[in-house]
Amino acid sequence: MVEKTIDELQERYDLELGRIISEIKKTKAKLVLLQFPDGLKQYATAVVDYLEKKTNAEFLIWLGNCFGACDTPIGIEKLKPKIDLVIQFGHNELLPSYSK
Repeated sequence: MVEKTIDELQERYDLELGRIISEIKKTKAKLVLLQFPDGLKQYATAVVDYLEKKTNAEFLIWLGNCFGACDTPIGIEKLKPKIDLVIQFGHNELLPSYSK
């Protein structure tokens, strides 16, 4: 798998990373679970690297499938006491925007 950069990601998608950073800081989350749809998993480590630089939180990446907002990770209840915040990146509003 080719590593993708945060710049490449932000050129194609608006993941509202500023909003995520604000929420992490507001809730004082220390451990955050990130769930990506399959098409964005290639950017997962770039997102984590970026968020780690902007917050004091640690991140877990859910590598299972994600088919929408109602598709919460199986087994999360075992991790839930330790996880402060779950961020789920969805599909619908993440359509790439191409310059015309």
